[in-house]
Amino acid sequence: MKSVAIVEDEPMVREELSNMLTKACYKVYEICSFDNVVQQLISIAPDLVLLDINLPQVSGFQICRDLKQKSTLPVLVLTSRDTLGDELHALDLGADEYLTKPCRKERLLARISNVIKRFEGRSNLLEGYDFLMDRQTFTLYIHNNSVVLPKNQGKILEIFLAHGDGLVSKEELCVALWGTAEFIDENALQVNLTRLKKTMSSLGMSQKIVPVRGVGYRLTAAEENHEA
Repeated sequence: MKSVAIVEDEPMVREELSNMLTKACYKVYEICSFDNVVQQLISIAPDLVLLDINLPQVSGFQICRDLKQKSTLPVLVLTSRDTLGDELHALDLGADEYLTKPCRKERLLARISNVIKRFEGRSNLLEGYDFLMDRQTFTLYIHNNSVVLPKNQGKILEIFLAHGDGLVSKEELCVALWGTAEFIDENALQVNLTRLKKTMSSLGMSQKIVPVRGVGYRLTAAEENHEA
């Protein structure tokens, strides 16, 4: 059974959507607390996120942006905001579909089904800011090209993508590369990191690997590099 997470602050609308999806044989998760919505969604890992834009505490735009930076979950925006600017902004942030309220039930169900079908078979894909990586083959899909990374580079990039923009310790990198952190070979670790950094630079990737002194490394967001 496919699952849909509803991010909607209006109780009546949320209930109506939930009933409609349940009758259509979807498993439904209702997000009622708007603290840490992105983490809630990542923990639930639904097949699709149905997202409103006008929400308390944080906008749906921000949720869409943060979610797409940390996961490959498909997002269908369902909102009363019907301007072209809002739609283009949502799509630019990574939304996979955009519908305005009110919306016919048949149209909404069809779009939900279509988006889920597009993402079937993509469970092996990890998403960066401007690229995808197949975690089984370490193939990068970027700027309409595909590149197969050497195994060690793929392992390193995989663990960075799994952490989003969070910190990755040297111990975690060693476990990813060699299966143990009992002995950290600083030189070997630096060689592998340097090779991956050169590959990322040659491919024009927006994200960069930066050191966090005395602790480890993290993958910076594109806008952080721009600001720097």
